[in-house]
Amino acid sequence: MDVNYSKEGRLLTLRLTEEIDQHTADKIRMQIDNEITRYSPKNVVFDFKDISFMDSSGIGMVLGRYKLTKMIGGNFEIINVGNRLKRIFDMSGVSRIIDIKEEEINEGVI
Repeated sequence: MDVNYSKEGRLLTLRLTEEIDQHTADKIRMQIDNEITRYSPKNVVFDFKDISFMDSSGIGMVLGRYKLTKMIGGNFEIINVGNRLKRIFDMSGVSRIIDIKEEEINEGVI
């Protein structure tokens, strides 16, 4: 599992790949925490375009990064969520807490 990131100004975009489960969530968590701590971004965007599967470990990982971003005064958003993941976010209540957009954002605009 790789986390690709791009930083433009105070925007940190994290593109996740493959699937997020109990075996990959800890590794992803450490990589993302490192990037958020290093850059202290104003806006953090999780891009789920390449994610085909996520279990409850993934939900916990997302919520933890949301809390970390909020603690440093940043905004958090999820983009490019397919129907399957959208349903998981809706059923878990994540979509009531975190802004989820179904399409890509323009870089630097949040």
